[in-house]
Amino acid sequence: MTLFARVGVFLEMIKFSHTIFALPFAFTGALLAAGGFPTPAQAGWIVLAMVGARTAAMGLNRVIDAEIDARNPRTSGRAIPAGLLGRGAVLFFVALSVLLMVFAAGMLNPLCLYLSPIALFFLVLYSYCKRFTSFAHVVLGICLAGAPLGAWAAIRGELELPAFLLGFAVLFWVAGFDILYALQDLDFDKKSGLHSIPARFGVNGSLWIARVFHVVACVFLLGLYLTMHLGPCYLAGLIAVCGMLLYEHHLLRGGDLGKLDAAFFNMNGYISVTLFLATLADIVRGSL
Repeated sequence: MTLFARVGVFLEMIKFSHTIFALPFAFTGALLAAGGFPTPAQAGWIVLAMVGARTAAMGLNRVIDAEIDARNPRTSGRAIPAGLLGRGAVLFFVALSVLLMVFAAGMLNPLCLYLSPIALFFLVLYSYCKRFTSFAHVVLGICLAGAPLGAWAAIRGELELPAFLLGFAVLFWVAGFDILYALQDLDFDKKSGLHSIPARFGVNGSLWIARVFHVVACVFLLGLYLTMHLGPCYLAGLIAVCGMLLYEHHLLRGGDLGKLDAAFFNMNGYISVTLFLATLADIVRGSL
């Protein structure tokens, strides 16, 4: 396989296109921190840091979980279990991604560089969590919460209350939808001795925990609105986000997992983009 082909397989393996879940929240944090638009250089380095972090995390996760993935019918076709990529090749891409993340963080400001090892710690920790705790979903939420926190630090050179409000909103939003996603592996996790909220609390219990998490996420987004005195565009976006979360849970009512793909991929992609566009509209409205 050529290097170009290997890169293509690697990007498909880590679902590179799903970067859309976190990147809009990073830009939302950047817009709010700047009170307008970040410079092109800041925006560029934020994108590179985000891409590096997510690519490294997903690649490492695939290496660490390769044996588990091989035993799970849902994941046995992934690149490493299927023999399309070797662990060494994946680790090579992971190393490049880590270097990209750290270099981009350093180009932003010293605080971002100092925080990068903490981000890497949680990115590595997540891949091992299912082996000893049911709350791996929360650790994943912490990882993605680093997107708006890092973007805020990139613009301001410090972390302030609004950054944490947005970060906690992302944490509970991600943890909630990851619980829903993990419902697919409930039986496999139980048989394999792996830990997850679905394996511990079952379908109905997991649905209720995910609902509570998403309500908490909306509360934090409302807190951000009140704290930063944001305008009607953000509020309209927040209402739309709450509506989409409600619809997401409506799709899965009664434990019907047949619509899980639509609930997970479509709705959550729309949610992150909607909040970003609403924040952007507020920034533009305020500058007129």
